Amino acid sequence: KRHIGDMNVVVMDATASESVLCLMGPKARDVLAACSPNDFSNEAHPFGTMREIEIGMGIARAHRVTYVGELGWEIYASADQTAHIFEAIEAAGAEHELKLAGLHVLDSCRIEKAFRHFGHDITDEDHVLEAGLGFAVKVDKGTDFIGREAVIAKKETGLKNRMVQFKADDPSVMLYHNEPILRDGEVVSFLTSGNYGHHLGASIGMGYVPTPDSEKADELLSSKFEVEVAGERVPVTASLKPMYDPKSDRVRM
Repeated sequence: KRHIGDMNVVVMDATASESVLCLMGPKARDVLAACSPNDFSNEAHPFGTMREIEIGMGIARAHRVTYVGELGWEIYASADQTAHIFEAIEAAGAEHELKLAGLHVLDSCRIEKAFRHFGHDITDEDHVLEAGLGFAVKVDKGTDFIGREAVIAKKETGLKNRMVQFKADDPSVMLYHNEPILRDGEVVSFLTSGNYGHHLGASIGMGYVPTPDSEKADELLSSKFEVEVAGERVPVTASLKPMYDPKSDRVRM
């Protein structure tokens, strides 16, 4: 509303009118093809695009995105059609080993891919560049956007913090969030989120690490990192790139 100006626009809350179903995993395309006449190939529906589809006897918007580091879609359906569309997907997925998964499964998968969680890893007080999300705010495309000047300013002054992904060297250690991060023996920050990564076979944590004088990535990663768990310091491996599928090949498969 703050940015409408003198445009003839009506603002309404449509939250309750829609539901979203997340269908994600290596066989997501096969499941959709079994309950929809639409083409879900990479050529017809590439990553990062949205289109309206038929599914079962309903209509929905299919967004080719993922929050688990695998091929996937978010299916947006009107509230009155959601139950039917859910049942159509569930029936189509029976022969493809479809499983229902809750938020803890989602969180475990996303943290291996180093996907940020709004409310834990990123808030409106964190800078988008320090969160490692510069790809979403490119300033060299000639398009203005809200916050562009703040991005340019941060590029000029340098980053004071960087979001880092950590993997516990000991697979029996459990990370949750808020555990202290130690760099070369000194406490410098804390984990913003943590969970067990089943593919990587160890607990994974994420957190901001201060970067004095805008130090380079290789300088940061050359340090010795530990996380304090239940009063004990445990060694962790640090990375600025996702430890799972760093080039995102699987989400574009």
